[in-house]
Amino acid sequence: MDEDYPHNLLEFERRFSSEEACLEYLRKLRWPEGFLCPRCGARQAWLTKRNLLVCAGCQHQVSLTSGTIFQDTRKPLGVWFRAMWWVTTQKNGASALGLQRELGLGTYWTAWTWLHKLRRAMIRPGRDRLKGTVEVDETYWGGREEGVVGRLTHAKALILIAAQRDGKRIGRIRLARIPELTRKTAHGFIGQAVEPGSVVITDGLNVYEGLDGYEHRAVVLKRQAQDASVLLPGVHRVASLLKRWLMGTHQGAVRHEHLDYYLDEFTFRFNRRTSGSRGKLFYRLVQQAASIEPVPYKDLNKHVSPGPHHKR
Repeated sequence: MDEDYPHNLLEFERRFSSEEACLEYLRKLRWPEGFLCPRCGARQAWLTKRNLLVCAGCQHQVSLTSGTIFQDTRKPLGVWFRAMWWVTTQKNGASALGLQRELGLGTYWTAWTWLHKLRRAMIRPGRDRLKGTVEVDETYWGGREEGVVGRLTHAKALILIAAQRDGKRIGRIRLARIPELTRKTAHGFIGQAVEPGSVVITDGLNVYEGLDGYEHRAVVLKRQAQDASVLLPGVHRVASLLKRWLMGTHQGAVRHEHLDYYLDEFTFRFNRRTSGSRGKLFYRLVQQAASIEPVPYKDLNKHVSPGPHHKR
């Protein structure tokens, strides 16, 4: 399927004015080369009123939404599409309260759950790693701690940042929350985020020493507060923007156990910040939402108690 998407709100409303249109769009994204029965390999199928594709060869039934973030939802697909359009057209990010108001959802917790499902879909499995010259450093998220020295942290969340240099600009980024800063976690993050053979620039911390497969350049910061932003400008700019976004859009109310979802959203938005089409962001989000495994509601909300009247 070519990159087929609405370019503005009017086109979106016309294109997805019916549930059938949304289902057809999802079908094309899931099977861009045409339906293929997972059991017998037949290409022909028909759609039932229950949104099941029935194979013409063996009558095997395949749900259009199974294996996607829409699996088991009680809401029409059209409502999900409107949610994704709204999320991707919000320049500074989306809050659960804003989504609840926009769609008229019954509870705040419904909107909260939907946003976390969508944030999971913002990171494409198997995405390309950063390459070229990449800065790597760590930052923290959370309140001040008493009696904590250096880079040890207990109440704060520790985040590793990789920022690809694009001339004097920042290219793509990768973010990850880690439990502690060790050689294992630092090297593991770099291995997942950066293409081997790239130049990796870090500070002089010993956890970055011994990087195999990379040209490692360690910069020693004599006056850290003054020199860090000069010697590692990309990661420090990203860290500043991330914290400003968390404080501005989400008023800082982000628990550490949920931080990964917000890092995914920030990465999605940052890496597409120069895109001239909001519709293309919508297309990418629907495409990825159709290709990732669903997340059980209990796993998303295991740290909160939404109450007895919550509906998905």
